[in-house]
Amino acid sequence: MADGRERDHITVEDENGVQKQFAVEALFDMEDSSYALLKPEEDDNDTIVMQVKNEEDGQYLISIDDPDKKEMILDAYEIAVDANPAD
Repeated sequence: MADGRERDHITVEDENGVQKQFAVEALFDMEDSSYALLKPEEDDNDTIVMQVKNEEDGQYLISIDDPDKKEMILDAYEIAVDANPAD
């Protein structure tokens, strides 16, 4: 990692059965929903926002197709980080 921090990694299987590796950048709650910021291991410049759904049989990542909602979530996350910087 360029910043020296260890990340959790997950494997996600898409609707076509293709598995992809992601680094978990952040998990956070907003407006009664949980979200994950993920970076694909093959493209460190991209960040993906997904909603986390908790079900009885596990957690599921749900894509967010609305670009306005994605932008709102990322903006809220950046504001929260700026207001409470990590040590």
